[in-house]
Amino acid sequence: MTDVEFQLKGSAVTVVSLNIRNYSEAEFKRQLHEKIEQAPQFFANSPVVINFSEFEVPAQGFELNELLNLCRSMGLQPLAFSGVPDALKESVQQSGLATLPTLTERALKISQSVDAAPVERVIERVVERVVEERVVQRTSKVVTRPVRSGQQIYAEGADLIVMAQVSEGAEVLADGNIHIYGTLRGRALAGVKGDESARIFCQSLDAELVSIAGNFILQDALPNELQKKPAQISLDGTKVLVSPLSEH
Repeated sequence: MTDVEFQLKGSAVTVVSLNIRNYSEAEFKRQLHEKIEQAPQFFANSPVVINFSEFEVPAQGFELNELLNLCRSMGLQPLAFSGVPDALKESVQQSGLATLPTLTERALKISQSVDAAPVERVIERVVERVVEERVVQRTSKVVTRPVRSGQQIYAEGADLIVMAQVSEGAEVLADGNIHIYGTLRGRALAGVKGDESARIFCQSLDAELVSIAGNFILQDALPNELQKKPAQISLDGTKVLVSPLSEH
């Protein structure tokens, strides 16, 4: 019997989505540099998905390799593309990077493989399924020890409860809410699969980054009056809200 030489497993990886709206090399480089400088340790060698769903390809052409080289020169690691327009599909294919389907494309594939129902009906079924899943009581993953620098803890399909501190350079993720009964110095990402109702609660807020359903703010954007104080983080539309823990 031969030994199995590999295994394929799913894993949780923090990926930055770079949504391209407009592109002129000098201005894009300046703005990207300013954003990275806000949290250089977070963005260093960070995998990036480049999203073109809001990008209109300029008439004079667009050099994809120029964008990729610019990202890499700033320490980002382009991993894949999404929302690729027809005008860029050949360039994307030549880049050798993956292409991820958008939610609309996934729904279309489901409708084609299951039955001939319109995409709208498929989306309705998906929405109904999500609503049904969210009313089911969610389990919790409990961590009793401090989360040390370099560690990553992920609560898949559950809330995450940390009974100690989350150190600088550590990362905690959950599909649901995150409760930290100590100081949050690292990164906390709740609702990582898109649950916009998820929240983060902590006894002392000193985070490098907090995120709800992919919408994040960095340390310098946290309210000064709540630094190292009990706080909760929630989402209003696409705006991340930080408020005292006593507020409801």
